[in-house]
Amino acid sequence: MPLPLLLFDCDGTLVDSEPILAEEMALGLNAVGLPFAATDYLGEFRGARFRRIVAELQKRHGDVDPGKLDSMETHMRANLATRLSQELTTIPGAHEALDILAGYPSAVVSNGPESKIHTALSVTGLGDYFGNRLFSGYTANCWKPEPCLHLHAASIMGYLARDCIAIDDALVGVHAAQQAGMTVIHLNRFPDAETTPENAIMISNMYQLPAVVERLTREYWQIPVPQHSAGGR
Repeated sequence: MPLPLLLFDCDGTLVDSEPILAEEMALGLNAVGLPFAATDYLGEFRGARFRRIVAELQKRHGDVDPGKLDSMETHMRANLATRLSQELTTIPGAHEALDILAGYPSAVVSNGPESKIHTALSVTGLGDYFGNRLFSGYTANCWKPEPCLHLHAASIMGYLARDCIAIDDALVGVHAAQQAGMTVIHLNRFPDAETTPENAIMISNMYQLPAVVERLTREYWQIPVPQHSAGGR
């Protein structure tokens, strides 16, 4: 029996991009008359698709001309790409966890555009861990919290949902993977403010991830844990 497939979220799970993303969203949305603070993203909307956030804000504050929205999004994403290339860092423990888990098949599953995923992984030196095994909601045309993105990634990788472990920091991703029928590990870095859903496994930092994955491998899949070498990719 093969090892389980590890499906990693990107923003907030592997890379610490969310504060930068929240700031650029706030600048762009306020410029077109949609009230939004960086804390709104980090609280209510963390992990959500940008256009879903826009749709919700328009319900609350009124519609914005579609042309203005398109122009704003283009400008926002350009600014975001520049800032990510200059400021982005990994989530603490991400490199170490991926080194230990290098023997497992893995992929990235993100609501973000594929170009943004590539930039994030390249800038932080995580790209070699995943190669081209990147699955974007924009490429698959389906987004978390729907389960279709996780199911799409598993299918392309040749795995059934029951043989996948999804790792995600945002509740939209946790719920999506649960609906897909996967084992879910919730990277809950804010346990005082956020509750891990029932049947998801909570960790508070990425340093804890390898031990949980290895335990699941032994207990659920009944497979010996593979040997690893530090720095191996």
